[in-house]
Amino acid sequence: MQERYRTVARAGVHEIEINKSRFICSLAPAANEQEAQDVIQRVRKEHPTATHNCFAYVIGADGGVQKASDDGEPGGTAGVPMLQMLVRREVRYVVAVVTRYYGGVKLGAGGLIRAYGGAVGEALDALGTVVRQRFRLVTVTVDHQRAGKLENDLRATGRAVRDVRYAEDVTIEVGLPEAEVETFRAWLADTTAGTAVMVLGGEAYQDA
Repeated sequence: MQERYRTVARAGVHEIEINKSRFICSLAPAANEQEAQDVIQRVRKEHPTATHNCFAYVIGADGGVQKASDDGEPGGTAGVPMLQMLVRREVRYVVAVVTRYYGGVKLGAGGLIRAYGGAVGEALDALGTVVRQRFRLVTVTVDHQRAGKLENDLRATGRAVRDVRYAEDVTIEVGLPEAEVETFRAWLADTTAGTAVMVLGGEAYQDA
């Protein structure tokens, strides 16, 4: 797995106008191809009278899945420059849809490439990006007496507390970089006088 990847900070829309044509870029996070396709279909429904709804998406922390569509624009002038912009900016798990309303002035192949790629680039600048880091999930079970202090200590030392559940005992889920697992195990034993139980879980990504 990739140690980290960059993705769009939030879903949103950014519009530019070039020679009277409107280019509306919708950007959204997408965990898989189905989510990306859902966004594309939603945008198409929102803009049924648009001249074109071109798209590009990159799925996978390693960018393993990449798709693009010109949606009727001359081949290679819309979807590909959109995809190239996403790849060049190294964003992953993201879908971009650029909706064009034709303004009556032809832009030519070079103009279209700059417009579609530029719309995505400007949208990324406007919405921002975040880096997500790979973490190992760790579940800590501790008694109620020590739970409050332990949770406070975890947060105070910058550990990523993902979930806290209260039952007969208290279960705290923490995200740790792989390299810190053994250090954390020793710290936990020291902090709780050996009373906490730690179980290693799977891997996930969260904001770095």
